[in-house]
Order: sequence, then C-alpha cells, then structure tokens
Amino acid sequence: MDGNRRFAKKNGKPAWSGHKEGFNKLEELVEWVAEAEIKNVIVYAFSTENWSRSEKEVSEIMNLLTVGLTKKISELTEKGARVSFIGNRSHFNKATQRLIGEAEKNKPKKEKVHLVIALSYGGRDELVRAAQELTRNKKTITEDSFSKTLDTKNIPDPDLIIRTGGEMRLSNFLLWQGAYSELFFTKTLWPDFSKKEFLGILDEFSKRERRNGK
Repeated sequence: MDGNRRFAKKNGKPAWSGHKEGFNKLEELVEWVAEAEIKNVIVYAFSTENWSRSEKEVSEIMNLLTVGLTKKISELTEKGARVSFIGNRSHFNKATQRLIGEAEKNKPKKEKVHLVIALSYGGRDELVRAAQELTRNKKTITEDSFSKTLDTKNIPDPDLIIRTGGEMRLSNFLLWQGAYSELFFTKTLWPDFSKKEFLGILDEFSKRERRNGK
C-alpha cells in the first residue's frame, strides 16, 4: 500500500494524514475483496525498514495503529473480516503486542474474508527467523518444513501481488511466498486507489496464463 506520504504532500498535508487516508482506503479494500469473493488478502502496512523513518513519523504511525487496533478492527470484524497479523512482533512494546493479540481474537459471525496485516514485516527477516527456528528445533530443512515455519504457514501463497505508488519492485514483501505470484504495478498512490482500478486488475489477472515455472 505505497504512496501515503506522497499523497499527503500532494495535498499540502502532514505525513500522518496520508497514513490515515491509507487506513481508510484499507477499509474500502476489504469491502471490494469480500464482494469479489476473494477469501484471503495480505496488506503490507509497516515494514522492518520503516522503523528507520523519523521518530516523529514512526510515533504518528504507532498512534494510528493503536486507534486501528482498538476501534477499526472491531468495525472490520462486523463487516465479516477475520484479522490476523504477520511480522516480527518483538519490535513493538508490550502494550501494542497485547492489542495485536486481542485483535486476533475477534471473530466475525460470518467470515467473508481473512485480512492479514503485515506489521514490522520483512521478507528477509521472516526467512531468517524461520531458519533459526528450524535449526533450534533440529528439524530437517525442506521446502515443506520451511513453508510451515513461515509467518504465513496457515495462509495460501498469493495468486497476485499489487503494488501502488509507481515503484516496480517487491521491497522485501513475501519473498518466498510470491515466487510464482502474478505482479501488478500501478502509479496510483494508495489513498487514490479505486474500486474500478482494482476490478480492472482482477480482470487482467483472469486473462493471464499461469504456468508456475512449468
């Protein structure tokens, strides 16, 4: 979900307002995904590299995260979304870790979509943590055992990955899981991303021939 800060700058607003608009767009995306009967969606909300941003911006993002974990998650649950998180939670303070755990306990009456939010997530960090766990438990490392040790062990690999904001790279997102994902890049900034463009990408995806390396 790239482009929040540029969206804010374009509109003459502070960076935190761009992140707020980005979170509002996430709520819309959940509705689009549910309508399209897509069962799983993973969103890249905060990377391991994002911790290196200015202390002020990180603090603002953490404040928005607290609001999201206390209020917005309940609203998403009411709309039929089950929410879970991937990433290195050890980077968060105890209070935020507790809120993440509590948010994952919320279950919708009728699940329409599983929303997975990547927080303090980095593909390389995930691979290192998986390798360390397998080594620590003295397990044989195979593709299967590795996959079952990743943060996404209970989530299907993505069929497609969409990146907004104009950059044409994965930027440490789902490096293992995205090996055969179809990739879509759009110059649209995340807060400007529309349902029309989303559906257009789904239509284009349906026309692609997927060989998975065969």
